[in-house]
Amino acid sequence: WPYCRKRCSYCNFNKYVVPAVNEEAMRACLVREARTLLRLSQVQSVTSVFFGGGTPSLASPRTMAAVLEAIAGAAHLPAGAEVTLEANPSSASPPRLDGFRVAGINRLSIGVQSLDDTELQLLGREHTAAEARGAVEAARRLFPGRTSIDLIFGLPGQSQGAWARGLEAALELCDDHVSLYQLTLERGTALAAQVWGGNLPAPPQDLLADMYQTACTMLVAAGFRRYEVSNFARKGALSTHNLSYWRAEQYIGVGPGAHGRFVPWGEGGCSREARVQTLELDAWMREVQSRGHSTRRRVVLSPLEQLEEVLALGLRTDEGVTHERWGHFSPHLSLEAVFGAPGEAAELQQQGWLVLDGGGLRCRREGLALLDSLLPGLLCQLQR
Repeated sequence: WPYCRKRCSYCNFNKYVVPAVNEEAMRACLVREARTLLRLSQVQSVTSVFFGGGTPSLASPRTMAAVLEAIAGAAHLPAGAEVTLEANPSSASPPRLDGFRVAGINRLSIGVQSLDDTELQLLGREHTAAEARGAVEAARRLFPGRTSIDLIFGLPGQSQGAWARGLEAALELCDDHVSLYQLTLERGTALAAQVWGGNLPAPPQDLLADMYQTACTMLVAAGFRRYEVSNFARKGALSTHNLSYWRAEQYIGVGPGAHGRFVPWGEGGCSREARVQTLELDAWMREVQSRGHSTRRRVVLSPLEQLEEVLALGLRTDEGVTHERWGHFSPHLSLEAVFGAPGEAAELQQQGWLVLDGGGLRCRREGLALLDSLLPGLLCQLQR
């Protein structure tokens, strides 16, 4: 759902702020593209659905219900499948959230970002801290055990103490699932222009590392499991949908600029493809209306490219890359054969960052924080 009411100061997502949305046309296009791509994939069963954006909570529950109905008509959608909606506190009133629940949503991901009004203004958010609290409380009543909040750290001028206090307040509010995002300054955003122009201070790298470690320590002490670099869950409230990305499962992307990874059996394909839908909203709509879907770019992934994705994504999780998952993509070359030999992986094991054992290949707790610097060497070893 690509529409937003305003553009946040840090965001460079594919989103559109327009005076009026033709929701009926948008709904028809989402339904048609979902049906077409499911038919092309010949997928038999769907394990999860995620409505992202933009701000999907601005859409009507009727749109979500129509898309879910289309999915269930094209493939098996089990009654217990996880169906997540991303929501902004400013469009998450209790009656609205209840409408989404009736439409088939059973998990909510709320873009809280901060519980400090000054920080929210800096980020260009349209909600207040009080509105965020109200939205999370309403969500937890309607989606018990299935509410997730997003928080951003590393804001210009933010201290470690302020971040820790904000996180503490957030944990009192939501104890199911927390996603942490270090602020990335993206070219073309208002916040990046202010920092790069010298009007706001850029946070030092060491402070960012300390903020992340502080959050990990606090969340683990509160009973959360860090099941992925940026994601923490309590009482088994892991995101099935996001896990499917990190486990390199197949997924279909529907909507302007959406990405997918699947084998298009229905078109006679037999290899996994990386697909990207048309970015521009009007062009996407025209293409869906004329030919059923709007795939702008499709690339057949080589066996090496697939294994690179399995490695880079799998090592983000605490379970790592299991022998079974690796074997699915590499039946003739085992994890042991690639990473058990002398080389980068062996050195990283000796240094205490990595483990290769009967469970598979995974980062130790300390290694997860350094994953970006560990990966290049492992990818080189895989390529050799």
